[in-house]
Amino acid sequence: MSDFTIRNMHPSELCLALDWAQREGWNPGLHDAACFYAADPRGFFIGLEDDKPVGCISAVRYGEDFGFLGLYIVDPARRGCGYGERLAAAGMDYLAGRTMGLDGVVAQQENYRQAGFGLAHRNMRYLGLTGQGTAGAQDTHAVVPLSWVPFAEVATYDHQLFPAPHEHFLHAWISQPDSVALGAVENDELHGYGVMRTCREGYKIGPLFADDADLAERLFLALTASVPTGRPVYLDIPEVNPQAQKLVERHRMEMVFETARMYSGPPPQLPLERVFGITSFELG
Repeated sequence: MSDFTIRNMHPSELCLALDWAQREGWNPGLHDAACFYAADPRGFFIGLEDDKPVGCISAVRYGEDFGFLGLYIVDPARRGCGYGERLAAAGMDYLAGRTMGLDGVVAQQENYRQAGFGLAHRNMRYLGLTGQGTAGAQDTHAVVPLSWVPFAEVATYDHQLFPAPHEHFLHAWISQPDSVALGAVENDELHGYGVMRTCREGYKIGPLFADDADLAERLFLALTASVPTGRPVYLDIPEVNPQAQKLVERHRMEMVFETARMYSGPPPQLPLERVFGITSFELG
C-alpha cells in the first residue's frame, strides 16, 4: 500500500507545482513562484506518494479573515486515489475560520458546490494578438511607470479591489522581472493600474484595475505598446463587468478558458465594475 503524506512546500517545489500548472494549460508567469511565495510562505502544500511528489494545493491567508485556494493539481496517473480530497482538506484546514475563495475549473465546480462553495460569478480568459485590435490614437498622458507612485498609494488603491491587504505579494508582483507596471494618475492621484508579465507563452495582463473604461483602455494600450506585433496577450476578466467585455471585443480577443469564482461564505463586496483584469486565478 502506498504511503501518502502532505507537508509544506519548499520554494523549489513551488516551481515544480507551476510546471504542473503549465502542463494543465494554465500558462503561469516566468516569475510567479517568487511572487506567490511572498504572499504566504506557509500556504503551499505538496502531496507525496512514497516520498514522490504527486499533487499540490495552495491555501494563502490574507489578513485576518480571508483566504484563497488554488494550484489544486494531482498527477493525472494518480487521480481517483483520494489524494485530491486529502489535499483539499489540508488547504481548507489551514484556512479554517476564514471566508475562502477559489477559481474553479469547469470539471471541479460541482465538487466545490458540494463542499460548501457558492458561485459568485464567472471569470473568462481572453487571448488576443498584439496589433490586431482597434487601438487608434489615444490620450495616454496620465499613464506613468507605477514605480513613480508611492507604494502606500498603490496598496491603498489595490485594497479597494481585493478583500484583504496583501502588501508582501503586491510589492513582489509590481516589481517582478520581465514585466511592465503602469499607473493612471490624474490630479496627483492614482485612478488605476495594470501589470503585464511575461509568461511561458506570451504575456498576461493582470491586474487591470481602473476607475472607468477610458482609463482601462489607456492602460491596456500602454501595457501592450512594447510587445512585438503578433504576440499572444491574455486577459482574465470578470464576466459581470460589461465594460471589460467591450474592451476584449474592441481588441478582437477570443475567450479560451473559464473559471467560476466561488466563496465558502458571502462573497466580498467589491466594485467589480473597476476590475478589467484579474491578477491571478491561483491567488485570487
